[in-house]
Amino acid sequence: MFSQKPTHAGPNAVRRFKPVRVSTALSWLILGLILGVSAAPAFAQGCAMCYQNAKSTPKDAQRTLNRAIFVMLVPPLAAMTLGVGAAFRYGKYRDQENEKQNSPE
Repeated sequence: MFSQKPTHAGPNAVRRFKPVRVSTALSWLILGLILGVSAAPAFAQGCAMCYQNAKSTPKDAQRTLNRAIFVMLVPPLAAMTLGVGAAFRYGKYRDQENEKQNSPE
């Protein structure tokens, strides 16, 4: 019917709606629920055989197993923490250098 798009906001004009902003608290709540639900299957990963084997060991051996798990967990966490810290530090340094170059002197 129209050979060109209407130039005025008439009845056939496309209306664009503003995006709805979700509050920060609601966003955190939704994120927490998603993470909580997705983490639930991880608790089922302990097989019955491993559980019974660890339970049947003496208390000293159980403490040693817990300590060994902690020791194996620390290096990856430390590496990720240092990597993320270095990335943020580099980003801040890069932003400061860009501000120096773009600022009128």
